[in-house]
Amino acid sequence: MDRVEVAGVGMHPFGRFPDVSLTQMGVVAVRAALKEAGVERGGFQAAFCGTAYGGVASGHKVLGAIGMTGMPIVDVEAGCASGGAALMLAASSIASGQYETVLVFGIEKMPKGMIRSSFFEPWQEESGMSATPAYFALRAQRLMQTSGVTKEHLARVVVKNRSQGVLNCDAMYRSLVSEGEVLSSRLVCEPLHLWMLCSPNEGAAAVVLTRAPSHGANAGLTRESRASSVSLLAAVLRSHLPGPVLGESTPMAGLVESHVVASGEDGAFVNEATLPSATTLAARSAYEEAGVGPEDLDVVECQDTDAARELLSYEELGLCSDGGAGAFFATGATERGGRLPVNMSGGLLSKGEPLGASALGQVVELVRQLRGDAGDRQVDGARVALSHTVGRGANAGVVILRG
Repeated sequence: MDRVEVAGVGMHPFGRFPDVSLTQMGVVAVRAALKEAGVERGGFQAAFCGTAYGGVASGHKVLGAIGMTGMPIVDVEAGCASGGAALMLAASSIASGQYETVLVFGIEKMPKGMIRSSFFEPWQEESGMSATPAYFALRAQRLMQTSGVTKEHLARVVVKNRSQGVLNCDAMYRSLVSEGEVLSSRLVCEPLHLWMLCSPNEGAAAVVLTRAPSHGANAGLTRESRASSVSLLAAVLRSHLPGPVLGESTPMAGLVESHVVASGEDGAFVNEATLPSATTLAARSAYEEAGVGPEDLDVVECQDTDAARELLSYEELGLCSDGGAGAFFATGATERGGRLPVNMSGGLLSKGEPLGASALGQVVELVRQLRGDAGDRQVDGARVALSHTVGRGANAGVVILRG
């Protein structure tokens, strides 16, 4: 399989832009990525667009607005992991030898208020059994019981991420907050307060992928763009396994996540080990494909739809032991200057979350980190990076990059 590189990235800031259309935001991100990669008209052979709320042919509209159609343009939907799914398809098309250069972009213009999804039946949503703050709170309560997480830990995740958002011109929220202010914000569902939840919003992100130069010429790419390229080691999407009571795909009230099976000569019933989450499945596959492990990572962008989701991600990604999220976070390892800084972009808690653009926004941040272009957010010596998104609970995407 041919190696894949990131030759260019681009962003439209995340936030609320009532006077800017979805197509216009996509154009901004796409043009920036193409310019950085040195790719002009005819320089890429396919395009993949991640979006959940964009509607029919959203990717076509963006490329049609700049007169760059004619090649395959594929819209991809996987909830918050839409951009990661699009990246996986694009990377595979290059690695297999089908294309030399491919454009990937994510766009979204979210309605205000709670994220709603047709994935859940109306009765599930009415009962609080969909991906709502009520469910996020159930998940957080379980994490507090199993992983030593406290409400103060949750508040400090927000403080950490918002302190980085101040330094990110693409973030929606760019102000420092204190632990006390987070805990004083309106209680939504115990233990989650308003500032512990990310805001659905609008934005776009784009990435240009190309075959590594050792495998032949890359049409449309300048010599300058080659010097700043980053290798894409893995782009993996995995779906959930059925069964967990509090699995994100089928959220229900309760704490039991194992299932009972017959075992032993006497036919006694015992609890079988907890099923791995979609995130864990994706992470294991990505580590294997990339030839690295959690211990090799220098910087991570992970899903922080709510503050507890970030802490749970530590365990599911293998950044710490199962049940060790609270203790691991308390060491300061995931803060700037720690052993493994997490969400130096400010995370979704600072940037907000436009679903289709979310995963690719993480990749843009990590590419800049690996190039040494992250400015005041720069993680010194960053060489290997991981991004992680969870889409609608049913999908999880993990991307691993090397500078």
